Amino acid sequence: MALLKTQSVSRYILYFIFIGNYCVSGGGAVEFPAPTVHEILHLYGFPRGLMPRSAKGYTLSADGTFEVELEGICYVQFKEQHLVYFDKVIRGKLKHGSVFIMSGIQTKKFFFWVPITGIYVQEITGMLDFHVGPLSEKIPAKQFDKIRNCLKKGERKWNEIGGGGVESI
Repeated sequence: MALLKTQSVSRYILYFIFIGNYCVSGGGAVEFPAPTVHEILHLYGFPRGLMPRSAKGYTLSADGTFEVELEGICYVQFKEQHLVYFDKVIRGKLKHGSVFIMSGIQTKKFFFWVPITGIYVQEITGMLDFHVGPLSEKIPAKQFDKIRNCLKKGERKWNEIGGGGVESI
């Protein structure tokens, strides 16, 4: 008998919450804004600043396949030694703590641009493990906490990379 009363009370509470939300919202459904790509990254265990500020939209399917669209191609400087190129569209597969089968992101190593094929979170050490094919490099995740803007033409770093040498590769 007590179980039956508890279930009835629970139903009334849910009904009250539903009606209250309906009335407060002016009779329509309550809508919440979709999370940004930076918020999605954080939900999956990554720092928010892994993608540049110019990320304008994304799709994420149930199996983790994703596509991020930027306003245009973009170069971002992470610390002094990590210059990264973002294509207009980045694709891959996302799971908690890992992004793999990636395309659309390259980093400059010595004189060459190499594609980043995967990124893995090392939660215990606070590092991100960036994969370039079979090779990898660990970088502190804190370097990616800040959401960065794309480099602008005329900036010192833009001039050092020759105004965007990746497009001609």
